[in-house]
Amino acid sequence: MITLSRRQLLRRLGVGSAVLPFLGNLPSLAGTTSAAPKKRLVIVFSPDGVVKKNFWPTEPGPFATLPPVVRPIDLPPILKPLEPFRDQLLMLKGVHDKVQGDGDRHMRGMGCLLTGIELFPGNIQGGGETPAGWSSGLSIDQEIKNFLQSRPETATRMGSLEFGVLVPNRADTWTRMVYAGPNKPVAPIDDPYQMFHRLYGQMKDRESMKSVLDELHEDLATVSSALPTEDRRILEEHTALVRQFEKDLASHHAEVAHAVPVLEQGIVEQNDQMPKISRMQIELVVASLAADFTRVASLQYTNSVGQAHMKWVGVEEGQHDLSHEPNSNEAAQEKLTKINTWYAGEVAHLAKRLAETPEPGGHGSLLDHTTILWTNELGEGNSHSLDDIPWLMVGKGLGFTMGRSLDFKGVPHNRLHLSIAHAMGHTGLVRFGNPDYCGDGPLTGLV
Repeated sequence: MITLSRRQLLRRLGVGSAVLPFLGNLPSLAGTTSAAPKKRLVIVFSPDGVVKKNFWPTEPGPFATLPPVVRPIDLPPILKPLEPFRDQLLMLKGVHDKVQGDGDRHMRGMGCLLTGIELFPGNIQGGGETPAGWSSGLSIDQEIKNFLQSRPETATRMGSLEFGVLVPNRADTWTRMVYAGPNKPVAPIDDPYQMFHRLYGQMKDRESMKSVLDELHEDLATVSSALPTEDRRILEEHTALVRQFEKDLASHHAEVAHAVPVLEQGIVEQNDQMPKISRMQIELVVASLAADFTRVASLQYTNSVGQAHMKWVGVEEGQHDLSHEPNSNEAAQEKLTKINTWYAGEVAHLAKRLAETPEPGGHGSLLDHTTILWTNELGEGNSHSLDDIPWLMVGKGLGFTMGRSLDFKGVPHNRLHLSIAHAMGHTGLVRFGNPDYCGDGPLTGLV
């Protein structure tokens, strides 16, 4: 059997290249004989630290019953939304951000979170400490992306995708966690309409919202008729995802459009639309992974010093203001617990949507081949601690042993980044970020 490339097939059928975004995940057009299962990584960020007593288990242990039979530990209050996925959770305590240098801890927390290396000197003044600039190295997601893009069998159309939810339009060290290289911050796209246009192109103006699929209906039907049965099924699933998202986008476009977020006294103008924007971005994350547009993505909620006002969970105050209250302020601790539980619910929803989506051309679900990494720039907001940075994984994509909580008792987070890179196949990476924090290499005990 002769395998055609996607473009060769389109030329043979006489249809336009606008159909190409719908063909990226079809096994018969993959252009490679590699049978290796796909591995995917989605990094989710939420800001301002956590309420430690309600986030971390009281002790390490199994979340699920594992042989030999041991009673599972309870999920802490903040993680209750993730209860359906307790057997696919991996919680890593004692993994610290030890990077020093210029900038306040919010700045270093954000700029060094994924890079593991110091910020450049600069003129951005933080909270009483030395001013700083951008990170002096690339982030681990971009390191992994570059590796995957260098190999034909793992290269994808987009390489990586950076999603945002109410990320301020201003560019500074508090708003950027992804870096393509030294002094090269990558801005997340936090407008679902703009991200949809990037993924599928040909989008009409917001007022008409004419469907991409309507214009491609005949071409898609022509291509479908020439595909094997399994490919036709995958194509139908993908177009159904896009159709549903178009309906959602059309019904909400007036409410969620905020291409230039405006800040006024720390409140994002479209603050109250945060839940809708989050769910729309999650749908696009799922669609982009299912279509194999990318195998590396990030989803950034607001920014370091994030000041969301989560009225939908009964919290009127800004998140950052609350995070500065002492632990003795029980009312503030309760409100911060509600805020972080909402973030956990969004991570759980992403996991649920991945679990509901079949692995194209393979076995199981997308969640079986994807790992969500939920993290934060601080371990705790009021102390601005960079110790015990929250690292919570959901999903089996990296091949780690899930269903448990571990305590590494103070290792640098550079070693965790090495572990993730190796699990994604980038085993030649022996140092990442500041080499002084790479110690003995990847963490042991994850597999």
